[in-house]
Amino acid sequence: MATWTPDPTFYPSPRLASRAPQEKLAYVASFDPKRQHKDALAIVGLDPSSPNYSKIIDTVDVGVGDELHHFGWNACSSCLCPQAPHPHLERRYLVVPGIRSSRLHLIDTHNDPEHPELVRTIEADELAERTGYTRPHTVHCGPGGIYVSALGNAEGKGPGGVFVMDHDSLDVQGRWEMDRGPQEFAYDMWWHLGNDTMITSEWGTPDMFENGLIPELLLESRYGRKLHFWDLNRRRHVQEIDLGDRYQLAFELRPAHDPTRSYGFVNSVLCLDDLSSSIWTWYHDGKEWAVKRIIDIPAEPADPEDLPPLLKDFKACPPLVTDIDLSVDDKYLYISCWGTGDLHQYDVSDPFEPKHTGTIRIGGMVSRAPHPRADRPLNGGPQMVEISRDGERIYFTNSLYGAIDDQFYPDGIKGWMVKVNARPEGGIAVDEDFFVDWPEPHVPHQVRLQGGDASSDSYCYP
Repeated sequence: MATWTPDPTFYPSPRLASRAPQEKLAYVASFDPKRQHKDALAIVGLDPSSPNYSKIIDTVDVGVGDELHHFGWNACSSCLCPQAPHPHLERRYLVVPGIRSSRLHLIDTHNDPEHPELVRTIEADELAERTGYTRPHTVHCGPGGIYVSALGNAEGKGPGGVFVMDHDSLDVQGRWEMDRGPQEFAYDMWWHLGNDTMITSEWGTPDMFENGLIPELLLESRYGRKLHFWDLNRRRHVQEIDLGDRYQLAFELRPAHDPTRSYGFVNSVLCLDDLSSSIWTWYHDGKEWAVKRIIDIPAEPADPEDLPPLLKDFKACPPLVTDIDLSVDDKYLYISCWGTGDLHQYDVSDPFEPKHTGTIRIGGMVSRAPHPRADRPLNGGPQMVEISRDGERIYFTNSLYGAIDDQFYPDGIKGWMVKVNARPEGGIAVDEDFFVDWPEPHVPHQVRLQGGDASSDSYCYP
């Protein structure tokens, strides 16, 4: 009789995951935008009863010039899925790519979660040789391995795609796609395990963003704007949906956590007609996948003197919705407006009729809204957002991407991390006791919570 028990941070369903204990640590990507000092993974205290609350406890240095960006766990609740169970695995390693260097760092949190260790680095040439890809981005633990999206091919051009790492050895296995169809651009990647479907979104090829967004390409509608739907098991492209040439930069994918719900949300960063941002619901109509635009967030009129050179002629501050996140119970969608400084909360219990339930403002290109614990106006705005499994706490940081930070905040991003508390009936408020003033020259990006969070795990049971 087997005596092994699954990792206690694995949950078969989102319903059970929402009862998980409160997180005590956050792991945060921290990078030097000038590429002079080593990037690092920062460990931040989240336990209000600890003297380390709202402090950086330790950092794990990696390489110079990596630009740490998105990262994820080697294993999660998807290991309990019946079609490819791996209940013996442990949520132990953080897979941390450098989006500019294309290195993959493996960081072990097992022995001392407050002081994890860098145990292995997979170099860019090995990644390119095994997969044909570079610029690794999104990391998701899945039932068949660790899936990683990549924005460029081995030469830094298109197409980007997805590659797979082995759950046990952490070796890079190879390219995931058997037939990519018309897909050229890559960005985010996630799935509906209940539908055997993967979804991917689009940014552009590395030469379209590594020195910042190129205005001419934006005005010519040449950045990514499509969703791609794939047969997850057969690894083949099955459908493409174009949001339209006015809607540029289709970024973050947030499928419903309940595997019986065949819908999800994606943000379009910029509408060329009026600089607004938008949220779209994708859904399965019984025959194929479809989309509906459900939220428009308008630009705000602004004095050109308060805007960066890129926007002065428009006399408006765009919201620049660059991240969204869906609570584990699929009830609330959080929308980061990196341009204006707003974090919105919407009740999306009906995914086609969202209801606005709360907003706070911190930072912003024009408003520079302060935090009660900061002694200065803040720049940057809500960017990478992460939600605790019980949905009561939301954390976010303020840097988007080094070269793009400089375009929209030319005075230089001064990093920070903030926490917001959510009421079960709707509504959000800033936690006045939590503010991490990020140490220069680094700035923070993605947040991962110890034990899992709303964008880390996938579930196979409702």
